[in-house]
Amino acid sequence: MQFGIFSVGDVTTDPTTGRTPTEHERIKAMVAIALKAEEVGLDVFATGEHHNPPFVPSSPTTMLGYIAAKTERLILSTATTLITTNDPVKIAEDFAMLQHLADGRVDLMLGRGNTGPVYPWFGQDIRQGIPLAVENYSLLHKLWHEDVVDWEGRFRTPLQGFTSTPRPLDGVPPFVWHGSIRSPEIAEQAAYYGDGFFANNIFWPKEHFMRLIHLYRQRYAHYGHGTAEQAVVGLGGQVFMRKNSQDAVREFRPYFDVAPVYGHGPSLEEFMAETPLTVGSPQQVIDRTLEFRDYFGDYQRQLFLMDHAGLPLKTVLEQLDILGEEVVPVLRKEFAKDRPAEVPDGPTHAARVPAVTA
Repeated sequence: MQFGIFSVGDVTTDPTTGRTPTEHERIKAMVAIALKAEEVGLDVFATGEHHNPPFVPSSPTTMLGYIAAKTERLILSTATTLITTNDPVKIAEDFAMLQHLADGRVDLMLGRGNTGPVYPWFGQDIRQGIPLAVENYSLLHKLWHEDVVDWEGRFRTPLQGFTSTPRPLDGVPPFVWHGSIRSPEIAEQAAYYGDGFFANNIFWPKEHFMRLIHLYRQRYAHYGHGTAEQAVVGLGGQVFMRKNSQDAVREFRPYFDVAPVYGHGPSLEEFMAETPLTVGSPQQVIDRTLEFRDYFGDYQRQLFLMDHAGLPLKTVLEQLDILGEEVVPVLRKEFAKDRPAEVPDGPTHAARVPAVTA
């Protein structure tokens, strides 16, 4: 199991102080959070990709390249790389370059994002979202697996005798997760290529994601990549912790109540009952996270959203201390119990090189 954090990079006013961080402060805070993740023993840091206020991470590979130079062990990933509005050629080259700079500590999560206007901003039609995701990834996959590419599709100019540079490190492209919160077509796509499927289950009830993950597992086996239990699954989650659960609820409630992604809807208690949001003690977070295996089967990667809703950097770093010192060590031990031998570990470059090049 791999444990880590992901950030959407929102610039949100702290409702308890009325202060809004600058873009510069938020970008620097994301870097500090990534460095803290490595310090406390987490495995992964992932950044989102957004091109509109109030978000700052418009250039994930720039940020991850900077973090790569300051870390030694952390896997650097994305919480969304927009496969629909980015040119697959640029994705292929940017992430291969990052892969070399980080000595292989790179993977990425492809998605369509949740900001409709991004499509016309980058010259695309939102009504073609699924076809764009399918065609663009077909090209990206080809660019990484074939040295010379001839290609023609619906959404970009043809390629003739094209070689993307640099080539993937050791001839092994970055591992790809296909992220989805709603679309069975994306689960099918992940299964077809034998890639990972990341269900970012932070907003919807578990039953919805149980269906998506079951579909992915069954189709993964159908395409001959292994058994359903060997499919590579990642999950999201969001937590806020204090030693006493009452203190956690009291401190987080004002952030929840006005947060752009939470507030003005269901109560904190209702939201916790219907989604993975856990606000309470470290033991409550452990117990809730361990339940995921009962619903979704053994899986490979658990990412937590912690720097959201206007929480100040100091508080987020405190949360990471609790996560790294009190929560993740227990989760590692408990998830390892009774884990079938055939269930694969979380993907790493070092482990994939001999398997892919054999």
